[in-house]
Amino acid sequence: MDIFTFVILLVYLLAIGYLGYQGYLQTKTASDYLVAGRNANPVVMALSYGATFISTSAIVGFGGVAANFGMGTLWLTVLNISVGIFIAFVVLGNPTRRMGHHLDAHTFPELMGKRFNSRLIQVLCALIIFLFMPLYAMAVIIGGAEFIGPVFHISYDAALYLFAVIVAAYVIAGGIKGVMLTDALQGAIMLVGMVVLLFVTYTKLGGFTAAHQMLTDMAPLVPKGLAEMGHKGWTAMPAFGWAAPGASPEAVKQVSLWWIMVSTIVMGVGVGVLAQPQLIVRFMTVKSKQALNRGVVAGGIFIFFMTGVAFVVGPLSNAYFAKQEAITCQIVDENALLDPGADNNGTLTRIAADAPPEVVKRAKAFVAYKLPAEKADAVPNYILKTPAMRIERGAEGRPDVIRPGMIAIARTVTLGTTLKGNSDTIIPRYVNSAFPKWFGVLFLLTLLSAAMSTLSSQFHTMGTAIGRDIFEVFGKGKSSRTVLITRLGIIAGLVTAIILGKLVRGNIIAVATAIFFGICAAAFLPSFLGALFWRRMTRAAAIASIVAGFVASAFWSVFINAKTAVGLGLCQSLFAKPTLVTKSLTFSETWTVVDPILVALPVSALVALLVTYLTKPLPAEHLDYVFGGAKPE
Repeated sequence: MDIFTFVILLVYLLAIGYLGYQGYLQTKTASDYLVAGRNANPVVMALSYGATFISTSAIVGFGGVAANFGMGTLWLTVLNISVGIFIAFVVLGNPTRRMGHHLDAHTFPELMGKRFNSRLIQVLCALIIFLFMPLYAMAVIIGGAEFIGPVFHISYDAALYLFAVIVAAYVIAGGIKGVMLTDALQGAIMLVGMVVLLFVTYTKLGGFTAAHQMLTDMAPLVPKGLAEMGHKGWTAMPAFGWAAPGASPEAVKQVSLWWIMVSTIVMGVGVGVLAQPQLIVRFMTVKSKQALNRGVVAGGIFIFFMTGVAFVVGPLSNAYFAKQEAITCQIVDENALLDPGADNNGTLTRIAADAPPEVVKRAKAFVAYKLPAEKADAVPNYILKTPAMRIERGAEGRPDVIRPGMIAIARTVTLGTTLKGNSDTIIPRYVNSAFPKWFGVLFLLTLLSAAMSTLSSQFHTMGTAIGRDIFEVFGKGKSSRTVLITRLGIIAGLVTAIILGKLVRGNIIAVATAIFFGICAAAFLPSFLGALFWRRMTRAAAIASIVAGFVASAFWSVFINAKTAVGLGLCQSLFAKPTLVTKSLTFSETWTVVDPILVALPVSALVALLVTYLTKPLPAEHLDYVFGGAKPE
């Protein structure tokens, strides 16, 4: 790391530290720590909301997914703006703010508990948050560590620890005031970084029209595995369809990509955002409806440039890698051999000099090289050797040049990965390869800001779930120790997220994010909407909806959805089948690529509706109080 990078990072960290300290100085009460004293600046709130919403999972994880799936992921941007900003702020924001202020609620679980006069609901919501939000936090930490490690020239594990501890430090000290102040700065940095990223990408590829035409013409380069799933090219939507029961595996696979993209990526996150506890609490930090309305424009513009840029640049990175990338280097070995394992799915490792013949036979050819700035004893970089690759040997004393000529996911196949590559590293690799050093530093700050802003809110939400929503409920109102217990909860969430980040890597960021968003939507959204807009909804209905949504989502993930069911292995252990609908003559196997949200959310809503009409409503005096009346004696 050169002195320029060091100075920029030092200034950034000092600024974050200063804002965190300001949050600490302004935090005098539990209300300050939990909801910023309910007097947050509307622009700060909007930037905080957007910066919390958009993390490295959106820029790195979903940007990498877009590089594989194509421009169709832009439908998620449409939902992010229309649902995540407009509906969230205009339709849900003010009722949430008004009810939260009136009931003196400081967290999402507390709002739900007071609305339905139920401690059980408060604790139930808090447990779901505390037990499953580390999954989302893990995705954010991985996204940050994947980029931070190479820039600092430190290991992935070291980047993981350093990143998480820095974020936790200012959250523990400054509470939500520190979180929102730092979010506002980080949001501004993110906006600048993404605008520059989009502008330079189009400039490099010859402008808007030329870039998209180039990408359209690359449709024949779609990998065989994706083409078999219905991929029609990076500027087209995948093939749509529904396989009949008992259809061949090829027929099932041919329509699977559309359902993965639309149900998991677009719907799972696009709808799930409405029920994100760390975002809902932002509405309770402002003092008026006008403050919320002023945040709509700022939030919409912010989300447009965050997700829109990531979902455009991701696919366009294929055009850059295939058509323009040139690596100036010193070639160490033009025919290096790496072992992909007996099944070709193992981690690529260097072949020993005395490797058995069967290992040498299955090995894949790579080019080993070193970059000009690397030391002579540095471990070489490895790049897969393909027929499209062009190697230009430099004259004596001059560098060599490698022109890989491969699409984005293929560029991530290197030592320590698998032949499938790792989509989580596409965006970092693109920035490091295509942009000058100064932008690498700016983008590092962008990713740091995206990750730190989201992670700080996650830590704060996990901590308040323990401190405010569980400890105070069972601690007989010992509110004097709420902040202390909340800080301990933050530490517990930090440790859990770090452990998950160490255990799980590789193409996981977008999936983990979608899973958590889906759980929140299924468990919370129907009861949350009922709490705000339907006086008739009962306590029993809210409890039943939360439980039914969560159970339906969990069941679908464990026994039906192929990606999660196969990964967990429980269905295989119990029924000797990867999923319950595998090779079924009654149910289509297309269900295995349908996201749980499309099933669990309707189940949760239907249960809420039925149980409401089967149970007695809450007392009229309580409902009058909840919706703005005087508190019952």
